Amino acid sequence: MYEPQADTTRPAPSEGHSRLPLTRRRFWQLGAATAVTAGAATLLTQRAADASPTTSGTAQDYFDRAGELAGDNPVLKSFVSALTAGYTPPRPPAPAPLRIFDNVAVLSVGWVSATAILTPGGIILIDALNTPDEAEQYIVSGLRDLGADPSTIKYVVVTHAHGDHFGGAQHLADQYGARVMMAPADWDVLASTSPANAPTRDLDIADGQKLTLGGTTVTLNHTPGHTPGTASPIFPARWRGRTHTAMTWGGTNPPAATASKETYLSSILTFASRMRRAGVDIELSNHGFADYGLERMEELRNAPDGRENPFIVGTSVAQRFMKVAENMLRGRIAQDQESATTASTMSTSADTHAAGCC
Repeated sequence: MYEPQADTTRPAPSEGHSRLPLTRRRFWQLGAATAVTAGAATLLTQRAADASPTTSGTAQDYFDRAGELAGDNPVLKSFVSALTAGYTPPRPPAPAPLRIFDNVAVLSVGWVSATAILTPGGIILIDALNTPDEAEQYIVSGLRDLGADPSTIKYVVVTHAHGDHFGGAQHLADQYGARVMMAPADWDVLASTSPANAPTRDLDIADGQKLTLGGTTVTLNHTPGHTPGTASPIFPARWRGRTHTAMTWGGTNPPAATASKETYLSSILTFASRMRRAGVDIELSNHGFADYGLERMEELRNAPDGRENPFIVGTSVAQRFMKVAENMLRGRIAQDQESATTASTMSTSADTHAAGCC
């Protein structure tokens, strides 16, 4: 689930969350150009540092860089906000289900979403919402509203072991015989914590695993950090006769522990490389508030024929999405280090003062 942290330190106001209307064709690519130009010199000087999880700048340096990369693009600005310490996510109303691509549907309660990949051989479902009731109300009914048969759900790929992603999985397994998949580390988390609505352990996700159904292949990538076993899929999405490549970043909110943030950062770097090799040009999130996804759904739903799909951001913006994530995580790690240094200095000062006055 998305778990806000108690830390209320935030990037500069210019990096804050914004809800901007989409009013121009190819906004996602055009909005990228300004920020890429503005940040090009900075990125060149940071290339060596960016090749590893280590951080060398101040927290604000990294937050500023993320803001520069985001520019005026609402997808990237939303992601900056979602990765900011102390961010309180909204609880928007549930949108109507929507096919955002010819073979991809979003089934959402607003707060969290499931994604259905529709194939001739059945459905691969990415995540399963909070509870059996939500799975029935939003996934089962939503698929039927879109003309898809929920009884053809063959796999439920759980991106990570939080209740808002696995809560309806066992219901779908019981009702339709769907196989539930999760990374071994997160199956272990469920075994050790026994949360409500946890699915019975079924199939393990191996890093880089190819899941093929009805001629569609989904690549499942381990991206630990948000949880020990977070997985992020890459898969084909068809739109008006063309096939594009989509990704879903499996876990949004950075963890509290610095070591886990460093793991998250390593996953960002690895996944960005895999995205580049795969030619990913579509960015999706299982939390639509984190990437302007809910707004893009409504733009697409209300768009006149001929409008370009706002989820097709292009390979450049897809890479910048991960670069924003990288800099926000470097900033969060630097924040931890700065806080530890400040605490150590204050402790030393207090000890010195006590020794001198008594």
